[in-house]
Parts: sequence; structure tokens; C-alpha cells
Amino acid sequence: MDLEIIEADDGQWAEYDALTRRAYGQPVSDVVRLAPYADRRVVVRGGQVVAGGMGLLVPQWFGGRPVPAASMGCGCVAPEERGGRLAARLVEDRVRVLQDKGAVLATLWTAANGYVRRLGWEAPAQVFSWTVPTAALKRPDADTLDIAHGDTAQLAELRDRLSAQWNGPWQRPAWWTTWQHDVHPALETYAFSDHGRNPTGALAVAIERTPGGRQLVVQDLWAADAAAANAMLAFLGRHHARIPIVTFERTGLPPGLLLPSHLAGIGAMTATSWHPWMLRVLDLTRAVQLRGWPKEADLDLPVAVVTEDRRAADRYSLCVAGGEGELKTTGREPQLTLTKGQFAVWYAGGYRSAAAALQAGVQGDPQALTRLLSATADREPWLADHF
Repeated sequence: MDLEIIEADDGQWAEYDALTRRAYGQPVSDVVRLAPYADRRVVVRGGQVVAGGMGLLVPQWFGGRPVPAASMGCGCVAPEERGGRLAARLVEDRVRVLQDKGAVLATLWTAANGYVRRLGWEAPAQVFSWTVPTAALKRPDADTLDIAHGDTAQLAELRDRLSAQWNGPWQRPAWWTTWQHDVHPALETYAFSDHGRNPTGALAVAIERTPGGRQLVVQDLWAADAAAANAMLAFLGRHHARIPIVTFERTGLPPGLLLPSHLAGIGAMTATSWHPWMLRVLDLTRAVQLRGWPKEADLDLPVAVVTEDRRAADRYSLCVAGGEGELKTTGREPQLTLTKGQFAVWYAGGYRSAAAALQAGVQGDPQALTRLLSATADREPWLADHF
């Protein structure tokens, strides 16, 4: 029987929920929790749901501006239907629907990194969770900030402002807080401020049971400056004297040196690697146009981007000036050649040096590559919300 990809009604989505439980061997809670906010697609064969997934149209910050993006989640194919490229066909259809609604980027989390890489996705950054002994966070010399319990509109404004300093965070929709508290019922939020001023730190934590007892889990940590980071880590160190471990979830800590710079002993940290978030640029021209760019950037560079079938490359002129970007077709001889996956990593600021980009397979003049990277190196990639 022929397969048909359709928008799911409530009954078909309940059937899909049962399918994900069978295929994964456990409930996938977001299949139900995120359904009211998502585009829901299922594959039907002979009236029976055999695959599906959802997509969320949520802007992501890049270069200080929100760019319309399709966040793909909860995808699954019935075990008896695997091996026939149904997953690829389904992903393309799900992405197309949200692209028609304005998305110029698409992002997802997946264990099938190699599979989606062949479809044009790439990982701009590695993703880790961090485990630290509670004692390593104790800071008797920590700057004293006022601490208030509870989420507020001021904290939402702080998170939104700090999100714009990275490449990748969601512009969190109105339903985000409710969703997170559904996923983590014990989640508690704290605001850190300097003697009545606007908050400079936001921290969301939960106490969770483990096979060995309990641990303190950090789901959200936003610091406007070093004083806020120091105060929040010190707070975690004294939060619960009988809990020996603090775990920073895979999205709970910005990348870089925030954690080790505030620990007495860096060796106390333990990193666990997770599935990375994968990014794909759906519309190169619109993505460059909508992204924010450094005001000081002045770039006019001919580049080539390898086509989907990898048999040819489209030639473009990339122009960045005055904080605006433009990508237009050209006949000029390219100085650099990138695959679409490499273009996505560059777009997200994932290449921190020309040497790193060359080793990743970007081809062309190293000096031109240095100029290219300067346009996106002002912000690091970080997707702060796992979905």
C-alpha cells in the first residue's frame, strides 16, 4: 500500500503517541506536551500510522537578531518500516511545511548524526553536561547579591537580552515556562540582583532522585557578568549540604570557560557528551538577510556553496556592511567553497579559526577564510533549550 504524509488529527496523534512508546520502549512525553504548539505530521499506510513527527516554528537568535526557524522534534518510524528512507522523506515534508510558513533555518537533536548530515544538517558545536562536586562550588569569598525566589517578567527580559549574545538560543515563546514546569515539576527559579537593581542572574534548579540518592540539577543559568556567575555558583554550593553532586544539564550552562573559571580545581569537573544539536540553512539568501552582523564588518567575498546533489556549486557574492548582510548570485570566481553543512556551521559561529575550518573541509584561500570567519566569530553557538 502507498504511504501518505498528512497533518495529524487528535486521534491519529494519539495513535502516533502509542507508536513512539512501542518504538522507543518508553513514553516520549513531549509528543503530548508540545502537541498544542506544533505542526503534527504522520505517515499513514492503509489507515494505520507508521511514522510521524512534529515541528515548532520558533525564532532563534543569530548575530543579535531572531531568525525564523523550524525546530524539529519527536520524530519516529515504526521498527517494521525502517530501512526504506521513510525518515528522510518525512523530515523533508515536515521541514517544507514550516519553510512555507517562513522558516529559513531548521534545527533538531538526534542520535542519527551521520544520517541527517547526509541530508544537509551539521552540528555547530559539541554538547556536554557537567557534573561537579558540591564542595567545589563553595565560595566563601563570593560577591553578595540579593537572591529572590520565583520567576518574573524581569527575568524573562534578562534571558531574552542575554540570548541575543549567543548564536542559537530560542526566542522563547509564551508557552515555554509552562512546558518546562510540566517536564520538571520540581523546577525552582531564582533571581540574583545587586541591592534592588534589575536582575543580573537567572537560575533554574531542581532536586532529582538518582540510583545513588539525590542530585541538584541546573536547567537554566544566565549570567550577565562574572559577579552574577560567581554568586549563582556559590549559591549552588550551599543550596543543600547533604547533596554531594551538582549537574549542569546539557543546555543548562553556556559553553566556554564560565564553569572552570569559577572553580578552585578544574579537575573536579566531569563532562558527559550528548547528541549535538544539528542546524540546516533552508534558504541561504534569506538567512543571510535576516541575521544580525557586526557593525564593523566589511565584507565582499565570492563564495560557492555545494548543491544538494554535490555535483555542482552555486556561486554567490557575500556582502556584509553596516550590520546588514546580502547574498546574491554572481559569476565571479569563488575564493571559498563550502557545503551547506559547512555554511550552517559558519553561520552559527562554529568555526573559531581558519585552521579549524580548513580541517573541517572548507576549501579555498586561507586569508579569505579568515575574513569570512570574522563576520560570525563575535558570538559563540549555544542552543540553550533542549527539546
